Amino acid sequence: MLADIIFGSLVTLIGAVGTRMLRDKSPVLAVIPPIAANMLIVPFVLRYAYGVPLPIPLMMGTVGIGETVFCGILGLLLYKALYAHRKSIFKE
Repeated sequence: MLADIIFGSLVTLIGAVGTRMLRDKSPVLAVIPPIAANMLIVPFVLRYAYGVPLPIPLMMGTVGIGETVFCGILGLLLYKALYAHRKSIFKE
């Protein structure tokens, strides 16, 4: 659906720009922008593009939990695993 293309790309861009801005601060802080962007925008897409009848705060909570688990926790685990091998993966 067109809404997925437009708003999915927008959410990804917002999350990526936020992560880039926080990349030198802390990996934990860097995962916050994509989590927040998805949590704030995706429920409105679900409601108005797909007609999901659930309350928006409930969808914000469920999307936020999912993003925290997959982007936050698993993303940080992946980051830690790759960071140890960064010199062999990203040769200068």
